[in-house]
This record gives sequence, structure tokens and C-alpha cells, in this order.
Amino acid sequence: MAKHLLKDMTFIEFRERMARGTPVILIPLGSQEEQGPTAPMGDWMLAEALAGEVARRADAIAAPTIPFGFGDYFRPVPGGVQLRAATMRALLRDVIDNFLDHGLDRLLIFNGHTGNNPCIDEVSRLVRAERGVIVPWLNIWRSITPEIWREAHGPDAAKAQGHGADPLNSVYMHLFPALLRPDLAQAPNPGGTVAGLPTAGLTGVKFRGIEMHAPVTVADHAPNGIVGGDPARASAAAGERIARHVIDTGVGLVQHLQTADLKG
Repeated sequence: MAKHLLKDMTFIEFRERMARGTPVILIPLGSQEEQGPTAPMGDWMLAEALAGEVARRADAIAAPTIPFGFGDYFRPVPGGVQLRAATMRALLRDVIDNFLDHGLDRLLIFNGHTGNNPCIDEVSRLVRAERGVIVPWLNIWRSITPEIWREAHGPDAAKAQGHGADPLNSVYMHLFPALLRPDLAQAPNPGGTVAGLPTAGLTGVKFRGIEMHAPVTVADHAPNGIVGGDPARASAAAGERIARHVIDTGVGLVQHLQTADLKG
């Protein structure tokens, strides 16, 4: 059976795969952070599982998942591991450069943690400027279209969406149901205050109805980790539909990258 996870391959097997043509290599990213009271903290497991399936279906190679990410607003919660932005950028750049140094220039960053976005953007721009290679990246959870949300959750799909709720809870129910703790379920958090102003998610506050940035943490806004959405609306069926969309999107993107001009 062909192997599609880099961690499972011997160096000779990988060299033989390279001899058949430059493979598309997925670089999965995730995080280790609280995901509300019912879901495991290691959301990198979802990115790893989905990237592996994309690699299998598209004859690509999934690199080992980077399990830690940037998201300082989760630092107050024990058990999380948040990298500094500089650390995240350096780590990602080192991984990319290792592949590029061997002529492996068909790379796809498969990002399962939105907090990583600014770091990925900066690194990908530097790689293009300094190495002349375009490394695209997909935020797998932001790839979910309104149509898919409606298929998964019906007309009230917006009420299911948010940190500590969906899409992660439903995808966990689909892929790793034994890890969930429904007995610890809580209601969505109404929000808190910082500097005497109501919080607006994890990145700011509101002043006279206007959102402005402030160094808000999850402890300020939602001590139970439910930043938005109702986790009670999660289901394995919704998770299966969301996972299928992410995998189909990833497969299509890999197939495009197999022949795309990525020289920049």
C-alpha cells in the first residue's frame, strides 16, 4: 500500500516517490488550546486527520503536523501551548526551507487554526520574495461556505458557529467521538468587559457600538471557552458534511497545484 504520511516513510521510499515527480506536500498546522468544556484541546488532531485523507485521495504527501500555534488570547488557560509570533514564523519558515532546499517546491499549508493566519501570511510573502516560490495556504475552517453551513445545520446555521462550538465540535463528533465530554456542556458565554467596555470576541471591545482593538483574552470574554455559537447544536452528521467539504476542497487544490506554475 502506498504511504502518504511523511512520518511513515523511510528516506528511500520518499526518494523513490520524488523520482516519480515532485509531489505536493501538505504542511498541516493546528493548535493546543481550550476548545470549550466538551471538546479536547488538541485541535491539531483534526487538521492531521483531514490532511492525511487529502494526501491519500490526491496522491500527495502530508508532513507531520505542527501541533502548536500562535494565539496569545488563549494563554490564560492551563494546558494550552501558545507559541510567540516570532517562534511560529521561524518554525514555519524552517519547515518550508527544508523542503525547498531539496527542490520540493509544491507546498500547501493546511491550516487548522485561524490564529496562525498573520504568521503564515508574513512567512509566505517572505518565501516568495526570497526564494521565488509561491506557497499557498488554506484555512480549512474558513473554507466552509454558507451553502455547506446550511447543509450541515439548516437555516439557523449561524447559531452553531463559534469557538467552543462549531465547526470543531461537530468534526470531533464525526472523527473522535470518544474524546468528547458532553456531560461537561455549558451554555454559550454572554461576554465580559475590559477597561470598562464590553468585549467583542477575542480581539477587541466596543465603544458606542463601534468595535476597537484591545488585548482581550479568552478569560476576559468567555471563561468557559465558548466565544460564539451553541455547542449543543453540534452533531456527527454535521461534522461528516463539514469534513467531506474540507477534504474535497483540499483534494481539488492539490490536484491544481500538481501542475500549477508556483514560481514567483
